[in-house]
Amino acid sequence: MSPEVERIASNERLPSAVDVVIVGGGIVGSSAAYFLAKQGVSVALVEKGYIGCEQSSRNWGWCRQQNRDLRELPLSSVAMNLWDSLASDIGRDLGFRRCGQFYATDKPEALAQWEAWSPVGREAGVPTRMLTGAEIAQYIPQAGRTWIGGVHSVGDGKAEPSLAAPALAAGAQALGATIHQECAARSLDISNGRIVGVHTEQGLIKADAVLCGAGAWASRFLRPHGISFPQAGVRQTAIRTKPTFDLGSCLYSPDFAMTRRLDGSYTLAISGKATIDITPQGLRYAREFLPQFARRLKNVRFAVGRSFASGPESLPALLTNNDRIFEQNRILDPAPQQWLVSKILENVRAAFPQLANVEVASMWGSLVDCSPDAVPVISKVDQVEGLVLAAGCSGHGFGMGPGIGYLAAQLLRNDAPCVDPTPFRLSRLVDGSKLQIAAI
Repeated sequence: MSPEVERIASNERLPSAVDVVIVGGGIVGSSAAYFLAKQGVSVALVEKGYIGCEQSSRNWGWCRQQNRDLRELPLSSVAMNLWDSLASDIGRDLGFRRCGQFYATDKPEALAQWEAWSPVGREAGVPTRMLTGAEIAQYIPQAGRTWIGGVHSVGDGKAEPSLAAPALAAGAQALGATIHQECAARSLDISNGRIVGVHTEQGLIKADAVLCGAGAWASRFLRPHGISFPQAGVRQTAIRTKPTFDLGSCLYSPDFAMTRRLDGSYTLAISGKATIDITPQGLRYAREFLPQFARRLKNVRFAVGRSFASGPESLPALLTNNDRIFEQNRILDPAPQQWLVSKILENVRAAFPQLANVEVASMWGSLVDCSPDAVPVISKVDQVEGLVLAAGCSGHGFGMGPGIGYLAAQLLRNDAPCVDPTPFRLSRLVDGSKLQIAAI
């Protein structure tokens, strides 16, 4: 079942020419469209489904700096500052609240990992503090667990995945950008090594620059143009409850995570528990991903399923240049994994017996697009002038989304970047560089 997402209207007419075409209407593409339009750049955003229909509406909604990889911290700071101002700038609620986040555990190894990160956070100016078991017990009502300690990330918070990308796209639209849903980008139009437009299912849009923010579809979209982007999809599952007891806004434990939504319901999930489908694209990039998956082997399952025959990593996607594949797969909507649904509910109910009878309102699957080192790609593409790629967010993309879109907009305009983009360059994944895999 797809999660609920606020819907916005598309523009009726496809423009013949714009400055920038954005491929993909998730949090990254929508925020980039907003920031470009705010600068007076003419923008057309094309989305094969509807705004926010894939991973941008299927995540926890967390907006954080706590426990991020060092390479992501400067951009996550930019993102948090942008989140602060977006609602008032756009005039729409994105559900963003700096409510703080709590991490709690009864596992010494998890506590040691968080303690090891604390000096990194303090040096970066992240407001965070370690908590004793007694302190955690004061903040988190519980009866089924005894925490040995935790972390309070005071400045972190959450936003609403059902609202954020649509609000940003609507904000861009109000500033003159055009939004085209159920309008798949089929291919780039390239002449003499530079972007001159995008072919869509509704026609050609001429443009001098393109942002590929296509999420799990990015590698497949770029491949026919001779651009290699190692990318793997990881299947995850989340649950939304009906409104229930208030047990805090954002709580993370190694065996469950809880996010309270605006209506009093919770999004429930487990970090790291996922399924990796064996797919043709996965086999193609197996060497690049082997170090990361080997490190996380105890937390993942391997399977062969529908994604072998359909979707961005499938055999047809790998062996053909069928440019209709995107419109033939409007919404990537993997089924929730029932074993994981059961495990999520079991773990949450063990920690909070008061939720023993909580009702499940909906559940869904998602395909998280990952890079080999679990750090996003936000980069100009060397082979094609005017092309920028922003994908491979590895499950960290929603909270950093406005920052990623902001940096991508700067790269498209050749403006001075808000942070050093070097750690996010595409070339690190394809030039033989030794990769440092994100620990978190």
